[in-house]
Amino acid sequence: MLDPIVAFFTRIFELIGRAIGTFIAWLIWPFIAFRNWLRGKGWFIKIPVFTILLLIVLSYMYLFYITQFWSTGDEDYVAAYKFEETTTGVGDKLADNTCQQSAMVQVAADLIDFNVNQTVWAPSNPLYKAGFMFYWDWKDTPFFDNKASFQLGVNQVLRRTSIELVDRLGRVRGTSSINQNLQEARESINYRENAWFLTFSPPFLQPSTQARLRDGRQNLIDFNEEMKACNADFDARADNLMQFFDRITGDIGATSEILQRRMEASNFTGFDSRADDRFWFTYGQLYGYYGILSAARSDFREVVVQRQLGSVWDRVDDQLREAMTTKPPFVANGSNSSLVKSHLESIGFDLLRVRANLVEMRDILDR
Repeated sequence: MLDPIVAFFTRIFELIGRAIGTFIAWLIWPFIAFRNWLRGKGWFIKIPVFTILLLIVLSYMYLFYITQFWSTGDEDYVAAYKFEETTTGVGDKLADNTCQQSAMVQVAADLIDFNVNQTVWAPSNPLYKAGFMFYWDWKDTPFFDNKASFQLGVNQVLRRTSIELVDRLGRVRGTSSINQNLQEARESINYRENAWFLTFSPPFLQPSTQARLRDGRQNLIDFNEEMKACNADFDARADNLMQFFDRITGDIGATSEILQRRMEASNFTGFDSRADDRFWFTYGQLYGYYGILSAARSDFREVVVQRQLGSVWDRVDDQLREAMTTKPPFVANGSNSSLVKSHLESIGFDLLRVRANLVEMRDILDR
C-alpha cells in the first residue's frame, strides 16, 4: 500500500538530484572547456595563464575579505568629541588668541578618514564594479554589497555637508568670497564614487575615489587651521541653520521614498536581494547625520540657546543613537501579511522620526 507513496517521493528526489546535477554541470562547463583547451599547450602559454588565474583568485579573495569582514564603527562615536564641554561659539576668540574651529568640519573630515583610511573603500574595487559573473550588479544580489552601500550612505552626508559649507556656512552672507579650501573639498567629495586609478579612456590613468576623498579631507583640515588662525569665516546664523535643515530633510525624504518603493516589492518570505543595500545605505546616512548634526549643534550653540531648540534637538540625538542599534545579520523585507519582519520599515520609521523633528526645529527657526 505504501509502494506508490515511496515511488512518488523517490521520483521527486530523483528530479531534484537531476536538477542539481544539471546546475553544477552548467557552472563547471566553462572550466572543463578551458581545461580541454589548455591541455597540450606549452609552458610558455600555461605559465601566463596560471599567473592570471592566480591573480583573479587572489583578487576575489580580497574582495570577499573587504566586503564580509567590516564594521559600522562605534555607534557612540559622537560622545568622544565631548561637544558639551565646548563653551565658545565657532569662530570666537579663545584665551590663547586663537579662534574656535568648526565642529562640523572636524566631524566631516573624520567621517572621510573612517570611510577611506580606517577601512577599504569598496565601491571602487574593480571586481565589485564588474558585478556577479560580470553581468549582474552586486546590489542586485544578496552578496558583497552591504559595506559599499553603508559607505555610500555616509558619503551622501558628506556631499550634502560640503555643498552647504561652500554655499552658505563658510562665508559671510552672499557678499564674501568662497573659501578655496572648502571649494576644493566640495569638488573632491563630490567626485565619482566608483573611480579606480585605471580607466579604459585616454590617458588611462585617473585619480581614484579614495585619493580624491583624502584630498577633500585635507582641505577640510586646512580650513579648520584657517579658522584656528582667525583667517576664515563660519556664518553661524539662524537662517543658515534653517537652510541646512531644509537640505537634510530633503535628502532623507528622498531616501524614505526609495525605501517605500522597495517595501512595495515585499513578499511573504521576506527575501529581497535589493533590501540589504537599501537598508545599509540608509543606516550609513543616519550614521553620518548623527555626527554632523551633533557637530552643528555645537557650532550653532548660540542659536540653539536663543531659539530654545535644546529639547527638540535632544530627541533628534536620541533617535539617531537608537537607530544605530538596528543591525540585523540578515535584512528581510516581509510583507504586511508575513510573519517576517521588514527591516526597511524599521529603519524607515527611524528616518521619518528624525525628519519630523528637523522640520519642527526648522519651523521654530522660521518664527
